[in-house]
Amino acid sequence: MVALRDYLATRRTIPSAFLGEPGPDPATLEAMLTIAARVPDHGKLAPWRFIVFEGEGRKVAGERVAKLAQASGKSGDIEAELGRFLRSPTVVAVVSRAAPHVKIPEWEQVLSAGAVCLNLLHAAAAYGFSAQWLSEWIAYDRDALATLGVAEGEKIAGFIHIGTPEAAPFERARPDVAALTTRFDPSTTPE
Repeated sequence: MVALRDYLATRRTIPSAFLGEPGPDPATLEAMLTIAARVPDHGKLAPWRFIVFEGEGRKVAGERVAKLAQASGKSGDIEAELGRFLRSPTVVAVVSRAAPHVKIPEWEQVLSAGAVCLNLLHAAAAYGFSAQWLSEWIAYDRDALATLGVAEGEKIAGFIHIGTPEAAPFERARPDVAALTTRFDPSTTPE
């Protein structure tokens, strides 16, 4: 467990622009998605699903998004939009299907989709890859979502870019956990 503890204590993100070939092969990606799906899921709803962008599909997705961006004025950099899904060999959209339920609050379903995203980052590292969790404007644009296969009522929890690291990760300032932590004190809270 020391290796896992050390990994979690030092986990860092390599930007998608520095994730090259190879990406995971189909069997490895399936194993990674299986790991990603092992998250708290109250009610066993699986309130999320995956859309995988790889190969030529990445180029087509970028072309569709660029066309929308150009038509709507959302981006002045069409080349960046064309390359949006080409930054890494594999991109996995984690789609949240959170919806009202008689027993399971929608918020818990949303959190489950977020946990899937984080587990997918961990699974990528376990298989020797790096990954970056992104959203960007396309995660919030209904037309972009539709052209990427996201149904009405679904949302993007994240686009997980996966590939082989071409650069070393860099460190950044981390939160001061002590400053963010309080302890429950019954004497200072109302009954």
